[in-house]
Amino acid sequence: MRVIPAVDIKGGKAVRLVQGKADQETVYDEDPVHAARRWADAGARRIHIVDLDGAFDGRPKNAELTFRILKEIKGPEIEIGGGLRSAEAVAELFDAGAARCVIGTKVVEDRNFLKDLANRHPGKLCVGLDAKDGKVVTKGWVEVSKLSAVDLIAELYDLPLGEVIYTDIDRDGMLQGPNLKRLAEMRDACPFPLIASGGVTTLENIRALRKLGCFGCIIGKALYDGRLELPQAYEAAGDRPLQST
Repeated sequence: MRVIPAVDIKGGKAVRLVQGKADQETVYDEDPVHAARRWADAGARRIHIVDLDGAFDGRPKNAELTFRILKEIKGPEIEIGGGLRSAEAVAELFDAGAARCVIGTKVVEDRNFLKDLANRHPGKLCVGLDAKDGKVVTKGWVEVSKLSAVDLIAELYDLPLGEVIYTDIDRDGMLQGPNLKRLAEMRDACPFPLIASGGVTTLENIRALRKLGCFGCIIGKALYDGRLELPQAYEAAGDRPLQST
């Protein structure tokens, strides 16, 4: 199972939020590029970048920083999400070297947009499903839809997508462990490799997600707080660090 460190960008800084609430942030690094380099130097095979301001605003707001990360951080795959609601924004990131782009709100708003984009970039789009009580949440975790995350992902089976990132908002930033019940439901419904996000705190959490059959897990606060170290996380996941050249 792949271990994927997260770098969330808000106000030009690397932060972590609690349950996605914009007014409950902790700044962990003044420079998100430095944060990404930290995880790259530790051997991360993939790094998850989120433009939080973009997610709230509906368009990329920290593009200068995300493009700097793509230019300066070599080795790991870089996946980027947050406010990607136009084909042009996605194309620019792929042209700059992004390995994956994460589409969230537009999956709910415009299925034809997702279909067209997936066909343009087969295997390179991740669907970001953020959920509260099993219901999809959009627009920077502000609006709760009536759509079940499990039902929505089952409808996308015929698209050439990469992975699905499932985030349980109630667990995100809370250091309480992932919601294994919801993740098991998603695993059974999801025709794509599943990446778990939200609440991953301990080596036992990582082992449980690996046993569940997840392709990967995104880890944020527990790494920044030092509750988890990447070498031990790799071992628990059956992953291995990217060897520097």
